[in-house]
Amino acid sequence: MSGQEETAADRNVEIWKIKKLIKSLQAARGNGTSMISLIIPPKDQISRVAKMLADEFGTASNIKSRVNRLSVLSAITSVQQRLKLYSKVPPNGLVIYCGTIVTDDGKEKKVNIDFEPFRPINTSLYLCDNKFHTEALTALLADDNKFGFIVMDGNGALFGTLSGNTREVLHKFTVDLPKKHGRGGQSALRFARLRMEKRHNYVRKVAETAVQLYISNDKPNIGGLILAGSADFKTELSQSDMFDPRLQGKVLKLVDVSYGGENGFNQAIELSAEVLSNVKFIQEKKLIGKYFDEISQDTGKYCFGVEDTFKALEMGAVEILIVWENLDVQRYALKNHSSDEEKILHLNPEQEKDKTYFIDKDTGVELELVESIALLEWLANNYKSYGATLEIITDRSQEGSQFCKGFGGIGGLLRYRVDFQQLDYDEDDDDYGDYDDY
Repeated sequence: MSGQEETAADRNVEIWKIKKLIKSLQAARGNGTSMISLIIPPKDQISRVAKMLADEFGTASNIKSRVNRLSVLSAITSVQQRLKLYSKVPPNGLVIYCGTIVTDDGKEKKVNIDFEPFRPINTSLYLCDNKFHTEALTALLADDNKFGFIVMDGNGALFGTLSGNTREVLHKFTVDLPKKHGRGGQSALRFARLRMEKRHNYVRKVAETAVQLYISNDKPNIGGLILAGSADFKTELSQSDMFDPRLQGKVLKLVDVSYGGENGFNQAIELSAEVLSNVKFIQEKKLIGKYFDEISQDTGKYCFGVEDTFKALEMGAVEILIVWENLDVQRYALKNHSSDEEKILHLNPEQEKDKTYFIDKDTGVELELVESIALLEWLANNYKSYGATLEIITDRSQEGSQFCKGFGGIGGLLRYRVDFQQLDYDEDDDDYGDYDDY
């Protein structure tokens, strides 16, 4: 796998982590106004922010309510402590969230989060409120790679966008164009002229609608444009003087499709796959397609399910680890104090209800819970130690949905063939065998 692809996969993991963080921050609520959101853009000065915080501390000392005053001062102090860890603002800026939140069971809990975002964050923000403000982080996730699609045929036009793996139909309209016919005489020229006029008006309408949808603040709001259609309308549009030059420069490809409307849109996405190969939707289809190829060819270089995937990870056999973004499996680290043994369990919600999992089968001793964490979160933090690349996928594509439903939402492409049945047999035999044999 090339370094570029690797960084793209790593970036997707970073994006997933930030999405998860945004979700938990948005859900958090506090008492009073002691939740501080601080965003420092790149090239800003730590000293300026430190001075601003010192001024805020002075202002907060005058808050009348004692409880609120103490919690705000405590939060500002926490932010000041975090800031001391940095001698200068990191290249992509700095995000800090500090405050006391109220948990679901009514207890108070201190939150201290500081990190450098994966891409420059050009927002300056300081807010003290009863909630955390994550709007700037959400804007950070807005995919740069948003592509426009115009699908034209004799019956009408459809305008859509594809961003990441989300496709959206923005607008569509139908048109009634006269067909060619063979009536002779004087009327043939008149009909031909009328027909050309109506075609011309149709192309103009498409060009005008494209400007309304794909240009905002005087510049294109899409990374590229695909023109698709069944007749030569798309070519006519791309060469027309009526087509905005700013959009003309964004045209990536002209695609021949056999349908109009939504079907044509789907077909255009498929046919422009090469051009849009950096869009997650296509990447996902390619990756899972490759996974299914390994299965259909029965190469043995694949694994699925939590148990087999972990066996392969521990052997260092997994090249690409594929996990569904909503995988509902929890990882439990348990300890038996009498024997000092640690045990790891991966349980889905159904299994979690069965309390026998938390009791040592041999001794009947209840095991102590050391850590409980969502499996995907644990993998996102630890996948590199297994020498694997982590790809987090959705179930929005047909292939993705099949992977999630049929294969439990977790699996991997392996570097070499592994015989899991043989491994199971050896384990039952109390002899783990030599992994190099497989």
